[in-house]
Amino acid sequence: MLRINGIPLPIRRYPDETMRLSLVAEGSEAVIEWLYEKDEEMALFFVAKHLREQCAIENVTLYMPYVPNARMDRVKERDEVFTLKYFCDLINSLAFNKVIVRDVHSDVSMTMLNNAVQEPVDDLISGLAGRILNANKDIVFFPDEGSRRRYSGTINFLSAYGIKERDWATGEIKGLRIHGEVPATPFDVLIVDDISSYGGTFLRAAKELKRMGAENIYLYVTHCENSILKGELINSGLIRKIYTTRSIFSLEHPLIEVIGGNGGE
Repeated sequence: MLRINGIPLPIRRYPDETMRLSLVAEGSEAVIEWLYEKDEEMALFFVAKHLREQCAIENVTLYMPYVPNARMDRVKERDEVFTLKYFCDLINSLAFNKVIVRDVHSDVSMTMLNNAVQEPVDDLISGLAGRILNANKDIVFFPDEGSRRRYSGTINFLSAYGIKERDWATGEIKGLRIHGEVPATPFDVLIVDDISSYGGTFLRAAKELKRMGAENIYLYVTHCENSILKGELINSGLIRKIYTTRSIFSLEHPLIEVIGGNGGE
């Protein structure tokens, strides 16, 4: 979904499926808000060019909380297409005065995007933890070392983390070992990470945390893909609530709550 200065941009199409766009904007500044949905890059390109060339707007900001293609942040084989690099090349070609992103999956994105600024989520996560957990008995759980490094300094709670056990021949994850400060008495837990697809890692973590005495298990992910509704986690009965931000989740489910507005407010 694209919004220009807060107003949704309708994307109509001709019979051949090419885009038909109409847009009028005035003033010296404009903010393009892009909540990623597939195949909207060309609409973004057209709109940014239109604002510069036809509306004569000099200061254009792109608010893009989710950075697509961030998973493909490196290539090892010649046949692999470096989609993150080429996506960033496209964004950079539009010469935005500022590109605001949120909790990017790969820091490589920040080095490739011109004028990129990270929108913080620290207060949002710590505020959520303070609202649903008891500091005297509950914990925060990080599914792997990456999320532990990313978030452990922002939340003042006891914490534990997971280490994935892999079959190194196939790369398949076989299990999850938990380390850290796990209470001996029943406890609630908030799992914290940046992104979820189908939720397989969180399902393994929830099963192990339940075995170790967890009562209520909550999950926070900054970016929740719609595909989570197709995974086992959502119907497992192990997660009491999933919290996410307004970035890529565009459906509705009673288990999922979108928190924070623009800017994490």
